[in-house]
Amino acid sequence: MPRAKTNLVIVESPAKAKTIGKYLGPEYRVTASMGHLRDLPKSTMGVDIEGGFIPDYQPVKGREDTIDALRKAARASSRVYLATDPDREGEAISWHLKELLDIPDDQVNRVTFNEITKSVVTDSIRHPRAIDQDLVDAQQARRILDRVVGYKLSPFLWRKVKKGLSAGRVQSVATRMVVDREAEIRAFVPKEYWLLNARLSKSGSDAVFTAAYYGKGGKKGELGSEEDVNAVAAAVSADVFRVRDVKRADRQRSPSPPFITSTLQQEASRKLGMTPRRTMSIAQQLYEGVDIEGGTVGLITYMRTDSLRISAEALSAAGNVIRERYGSSYYYGKPRTFRTKSGAQDAHEAIRPTDVTLTPERVKAFVTSDQYRLYRLIWNRFIASQMANAVFDSVTANIESAGYTFRCSANVMKFPGFTAVYEEGRDDAEEEKTQDLPDLTEGEELTLRGLDREQKFTQPPARYTEASLIREMEETGVGRPSTYAPTVSTIIDREYVVKEGKNLRPTPTGEVVTELMKERFTDIVDLGFTARMEEELDGVEKGKKPWKDVLREFYGPFDDSLKSAEKALEGEYIRIPAEETDEVCPNCGRKLVIKSGRFGRFLACPGYPECKFTMPIVVEMPGKCPRCGGRILKRTSRNGYTYYACENLKTCGFITWDVPVKDNCPVCGQTMFKRSGRGFMKPYCINEKCSNFLPEDKRGYRRKSSSASKPDDISAAGEAPEIKNSASKKSAAKKSAAAKSAKKTSTRKNAEGKA
Repeated sequence: MPRAKTNLVIVESPAKAKTIGKYLGPEYRVTASMGHLRDLPKSTMGVDIEGGFIPDYQPVKGREDTIDALRKAARASSRVYLATDPDREGEAISWHLKELLDIPDDQVNRVTFNEITKSVVTDSIRHPRAIDQDLVDAQQARRILDRVVGYKLSPFLWRKVKKGLSAGRVQSVATRMVVDREAEIRAFVPKEYWLLNARLSKSGSDAVFTAAYYGKGGKKGELGSEEDVNAVAAAVSADVFRVRDVKRADRQRSPSPPFITSTLQQEASRKLGMTPRRTMSIAQQLYEGVDIEGGTVGLITYMRTDSLRISAEALSAAGNVIRERYGSSYYYGKPRTFRTKSGAQDAHEAIRPTDVTLTPERVKAFVTSDQYRLYRLIWNRFIASQMANAVFDSVTANIESAGYTFRCSANVMKFPGFTAVYEEGRDDAEEEKTQDLPDLTEGEELTLRGLDREQKFTQPPARYTEASLIREMEETGVGRPSTYAPTVSTIIDREYVVKEGKNLRPTPTGEVVTELMKERFTDIVDLGFTARMEEELDGVEKGKKPWKDVLREFYGPFDDSLKSAEKALEGEYIRIPAEETDEVCPNCGRKLVIKSGRFGRFLACPGYPECKFTMPIVVEMPGKCPRCGGRILKRTSRNGYTYYACENLKTCGFITWDVPVKDNCPVCGQTMFKRSGRGFMKPYCINEKCSNFLPEDKRGYRRKSSSASKPDDISAAGEAPEIKNSASKKSAAKKSAAAKSAKKTSTRKNAEGKA
C-alpha cells in the first residue's frame, strides 16, 4: 500500500519552520524559503515602462537549489500551504512561490499567523484562503515605484554629482528631513532670558522651598534681561511675600497604549540603546518562536503593525495577571481600548505577548540577553496599558510680592498605578523637578531667604535621533511600519547622514544631493507628496485603485522632471564641499577634512598628494582623562574598532576600550566608565587608588591573554602602543584580521588619499 503524501507548509525562516513544525505534527512537512526567491533583476531596470509597467521577475541568483528542492517537495505533497508573513511583502512572497511552483489558483492554500501559537497555527491551517491579489498588487506597485526612482535617478546623480550615489522615494525624503532640521539649527538665533527663584520659608521654620518667578499681576511673563531681573529683585526684596492662593487636586496620569512598530523602535532606542534595525531583527526572533520550558512558542504577536487593536482574549488575560500579580486595585476595572490613528492600515493587532502568563522572569533563562530585554519591554508596556491610572496629590501655590507673582508646585504620588510596571521614555533628558512643600495657607506671610538669578538662552531644535526621525516619519505619513527601520539604516549606510552619539547629522553629500533634489525633483522629496503616494498604495491594497494607474500617474511628471533636469544641468558637475574639521594636520598645519574609504569615514590632509597624513575620526566624549585631565576622544582604528583615548595621547598615554560616561565616581570624583557593547551597563570606577575601583576581571569582558589587549593597527597611526583597562575585548579572529590589514596600511593610505 503506497504511503500517504504529507502536506507541505512553506514559511520564510528556519526558526519559524521549527516552531510551526512542532505544532502541526508528522503529517505536515514545514520548510523555509529563506526569504525572496523571485525578484526584479539587479543588473537592469527589470520593468517594461513603455509596455505598461510589466515587471520582469527572475529567480534570485544563488537560490536555484532552494527552488529545486521546494518544487520537488511540492510535487511530493498532497497540499501546499503558503505561510509567509501576514503583510504586503509576505503576500507577495507567497504569490511568487505560487508562480515558481506552478500551483494552480484553485489549489492555493494561503495561511497567515498574527501570532505563532498552537491554537492560532492549527486554526489557520484548517481555514486557508486564496492569495489576496490586492495586497500583492500594492507590493508590486511599491517595488516598481522604488525601482523606477532608484534606477532613473541614481545614474543622474552619478553624472552630475558623484559616482556611487543613490536616490530613493522614501530615503530621499528622510534625508531631507534631517537636512532641513540642520538648516533650522544653523539659522537659529538664541534669545536671552533669565530665571529668578525666591528661596522662602514659613515663619519660625528653617525648611526652605523655592518659588519661581511667574509674571506680574497674575499674568505670565518672562524676564528678558539682567535689568529686568534686577528691577524685580529690588522690588520684592523691599516687600513681603504673601501666599495669594493654594490649589490642591488629585492629578491622574494614564498609561501609554501597547506598542506599534514605530513606538517599539522609538522606545527600544531610548531605553535599550537598540537601533531600529536591531530592534526589528530581535522582534522577528520573538515572533517566530523560541524554545521555552520544553516547548517552542512565538512570544509576541506580529511586529509590523500600526494598529492599537487588542483581542478580547488578550485583554481578559491581562486583567487576570494584573489582579493576581499586583492586586485588584491596580487593575483599571475594565479592558482599556485605544483609538488607532486615522489612515492606519489596521491589518494586525498591536504588539503584545502571545501569552501574558509567560512573564519576563519565566522566559529569561531560555532567551538571549537582547531577546529578554526587548520581550520585557513589550510585556511591561502591554500589562501597564491595562492598569489603573497613577494618582498624584498636586499642590500649586501662587505667592505675591510687590505686585509680582512667584509660583511653586509639588506632586506627591498617592497611588503608583501603572507606573509600578512601566513609564514611557522621553527623547529629552530633562526630568520633571519636584520638591517638598510645607503646609501653606492663603494670606500667610513668608520669609525671603534669598534670590537666585540664572541667565539662559533659548535652544535650537534638537537634531533628530533614529527614534525621533521615525516618529516624525510616522506623524507625516512618510513610509509604513515595514519601511521605517530599513529607510533610516539606508541613509546612514549611504553616508547621507552620520550618527554623532545618538544624534543624526547630514553630511555635505546628503546636503548637496538634497538641495539638487529639492530644486529639480520637488515631488520626490516633498513630504506631502510622499505621504499621498503611501495613501495611493493603501488604496491599491483595499482594492480601490488599479496598481498600474498609480504607476502611470507618478511616472509622467517624474519623467518630465528628469528630462528637464538633464537639459538644465547639461555639462555641469556639482562638487561636494570638503567637510572640514578643527583637527590640524601635524605635518603641514592644514585643517583635516573627512573622507570615506574602505573602512568608513576618516580624517585626511587636504594637501594630498604632497601630504599623505590620515588619522581616525575623533569625537569628544563626556568626562576627563583620569591621568592628565584632558579631553577623552572617541577614535576608530583603521580596522573599524572603536576605542577611547586622551587628546594628549602621545604624552599622556591613556587609552581604553571602556566607554566614558558623564557620571563621576562618588568617592574619588574621577570620570566613570562602562563596558562597551549593546544595552545598559552599570558604570564603574577605573581608579586603582579609589575604594570604589572595579578590577578588569569583574567588568564583564571575556578573559583573554594580555597579548590581545590592543588593536595591531593603532601604533601604525602614530598612537600609543599600549591600551590600559582594555580587558582584552577583541577576539583572536579580529586580531588576526587587524594584523593582516596593518601590512596594507601604506597602500590603503594612497588609495584613500586619492579619493
